[in-house]
Amino acid sequence: MRRGSIDVVVPAYGNYPLTNACMEHLAAQTRPHHAIVVDDGSADDTVARLKADWPRATVLEMGANQGYTRAVNRGVAEGQGEYVVLLNNDVELRPDFLAKLVAPLDLDPAIGSVASLMLVPGEQSIDSFGVTADVTLAGFARLQGAPPQAASGPRPQLTGPEGTAGAYRREAWEQVGGLDERIPAYMEILDLALRLQTAGWRAASAPEAIGVHLGSRTYGRRSSEQRRLAGFSRGYLLRRYGVLRSRTAARALVTEAVVTAADAVLCRDLQALRGRLDGWCAARALPRHPSPPASALDETISMRRSLELRRSAYRPAQPSG
Repeated sequence: MRRGSIDVVVPAYGNYPLTNACMEHLAAQTRPHHAIVVDDGSADDTVARLKADWPRATVLEMGANQGYTRAVNRGVAEGQGEYVVLLNNDVELRPDFLAKLVAPLDLDPAIGSVASLMLVPGEQSIDSFGVTADVTLAGFARLQGAPPQAASGPRPQLTGPEGTAGAYRREAWEQVGGLDERIPAYMEILDLALRLQTAGWRAASAPEAIGVHLGSRTYGRRSSEQRRLAGFSRGYLLRRYGVLRSRTAARALVTEAVVTAADAVLCRDLQALRGRLDGWCAARALPRHPSPPASALDETISMRRSLELRRSAYRPAQPSG
């Protein structure tokens, strides 16, 4: 393993023009790296075009759609870099992005992960600056909707990188076992961040590692499938971390009741509730994770603020162009 080497893992599922644009931004980076693209069962000609247009990249084929977590773990396992960067294919990067993102890892061996600053198209507000979590382990995109200059502040507390674009020390990743493949999508990055901090690894932020997130192009914002998967992840983490047996149990129960009831009224189905029940059942026979350290949670996020952040998910998506 060469010191300071970087593997960039890019999951892809169809829509080759989007992935190709991402690869063009990677090709313009000032810091050397190795790109690993994991095709998660695309039905189009994505794989053939990737191999033809980007011969220096490693292209892995999952064969069939197996979900984000399995695709990412496969890509990370394929590499040998000291650092691993997870990158969505719907992101545009400044040329110095990778150099700025891994700089904290270069400087401090105690840092296990680094969050980047993702802006919305137009760069007038923040899409995410890592992920934060309240005391019930509900996770939120940190500083979403705030002006870019807000990235210099210490709050909300940083739990870890967002899945859009973040860096990890491979040693830390392998120590905690990477992403939990029982979580097909949503909150798997939060879970990883919690486990990394529990294992003693620090999370850092890189406000000068700037990119633009074009927005979700896979499940669709607040689609039925998205709400089911997000509900599954929430139910799974509530049980896996023993939240309903902790001092925050009452708050968690009330919050989830409000959220699932609102979802049922607004969307006229029970997908959010069904997902939570399925996730709760999926964690039944699994050992409980230790409670995360205080450094992983933002105790200043009140129940009211948590509900406000949940409600923002129902607002219409901003146009990406």
